[in-house]
Amino acid sequence: MLRIYKPTTQARRKMSVVDYSELSRRKPESSLIVSLKRAAGRDKTGQISTRHKGGGEKRHYRLISSNLRINQKALVMQIEYDPYRSSFIALIQFPDKTKAYILAWQGIKLGDEIIAAEKAEIKPGNRMKLVNIPNGIGIFDIEIIPSQGGKMIRSAGTSATIVAKENDWVHLKMPSGEIRKVNKNCFANIGQVSNIAHSSQRIGKAGRKRHMGIRPTVRGKAMHPDAHPHGGGEGVNPIGLKYPKTPWGKHALGVRTRKKTKYSNKMIVKRRKP
Repeated sequence: MLRIYKPTTQARRKMSVVDYSELSRRKPESSLIVSLKRAAGRDKTGQISTRHKGGGEKRHYRLISSNLRINQKALVMQIEYDPYRSSFIALIQFPDKTKAYILAWQGIKLGDEIIAAEKAEIKPGNRMKLVNIPNGIGIFDIEIIPSQGGKMIRSAGTSATIVAKENDWVHLKMPSGEIRKVNKNCFANIGQVSNIAHSSQRIGKAGRKRHMGIRPTVRGKAMHPDAHPHGGGEGVNPIGLKYPKTPWGKHALGVRTRKKTKYSNKMIVKRRKP
């Protein structure tokens, strides 16, 4: 759900934020947080390798667990905000009072009881092997290699669907439309990742982007021709090229960037639409 502000200023007029009223607390579990050093987009040599990064609000990283204890029920104790990810997270507690953070699913409630097992009840939040999940059921936090932990479908509002099973492989339809093979012994959570309204937010003002650690981006056509292929000219003018280019002269739109020799290409049954 989104919260819309009253138009008291020009920034407020266009601004919307996710309604956090469903969250149960603001302070994280102190035993499950660490401090990460931020590099502001620079590599080990100090050169900027990813542009437009820097600044941002101070924050702690929450340690998220995907490999839950097998055949042990856990209770949802808290639903919290995580500054490092788009989805919400849930604090769960096992019978021995051990706590862990996991990704929250859509419709989660305090007091929900979940379990990870090879075969479990088809209920949002439960984690089980792909081979035991019926076709057409939405899943998230999916492993690529058995026992490695969830790697795919972890951002807000996303889910994948099982479309077929063949020998040792399960065919998954990804949010992009791609169909990919995954080992049938990999685990996945039932349901859809929480915070489905995340992509519908309107930022409204530049300051919110700076709080996120995103620095200003200058248009290429506003630059000098030596600084960008789109640069130069007088006033408002087109880029003067057949297709947009990056600052280094490579294609910027409509070009596939996936390596043709990538090791996991053999797992793709059907490519997503460009």
